Amino acid sequence: MAAQQHAHWAGPQGVAAQQGRHFSIDVECVATGTDHNSRSVGQISLVDEHERVLCNFYVRPEQPVVSYLTPLTGLSAPLLAQHGMPFAQAVAMLQQCLPSSAILVGQNIRKDVEWLGLKEGMHFEQMMDLTGLFRVWNPQYKSYSIFGQDHLAKVLLNWDTSAGGHDAVGDALKSIRLFKLYQQLQGDQEQWKAAQQALLDAPPQPSFARKNPSYDGVCMGNRKSCTCGAAFFG
Repeated sequence: MAAQQHAHWAGPQGVAAQQGRHFSIDVECVATGTDHNSRSVGQISLVDEHERVLCNFYVRPEQPVVSYLTPLTGLSAPLLAQHGMPFAQAVAMLQQCLPSSAILVGQNIRKDVEWLGLKEGMHFEQMMDLTGLFRVWNPQYKSYSIFGQDHLAKVLLNWDTSAGGHDAVGDALKSIRLFKLYQQLQGDQEQWKAAQQALLDAPPQPSFARKNPSYDGVCMGNRKSCTCGAAFFG
């Protein structure tokens, strides 16, 4: 899903007027080196539980960019040059829209929080990771199966993910819709079991990193086909 606005900010008054405590933050990063840990924030979005886009910022990386990873991120040099702002400014504006009572939901949400330097108990109250919420016990392998965001969205929301690529606003919207569906399914255990079985039965689409172990000479961090040998965290 492409962002419709190059810079959108609801401002603190917009947050004060809205109801609810659940928000989704999503970050897209460009590559500032060839190993899978060399990344810099290029886009930040914040969406509330009513699916309102409170923030959508593009960020000009301070370090030279090796690749914008455009097929994955939707970011490009002209886009960030024209619409990007300093990282510190974007985070400061984001914090004005994020109440300290917020519960952040998202796919691997901790990583997005770390990218932005946000602190649990200071900038927000807690995190809820969709990876854990939607994990399913797989009796075939006697272990839990976890699923990527696109698999969850395709199977449970009928979201068209065939185009591939990502956008911080679109991914944040996916996350908030998936979280609301999770809440709804907890009230109906039969539907919840059916959803879990559907996730197991549907063949997952290979991720960008799996299809492209390296892109533009940049390692994409697939554990089984890592090309750079850098450490994996988390």
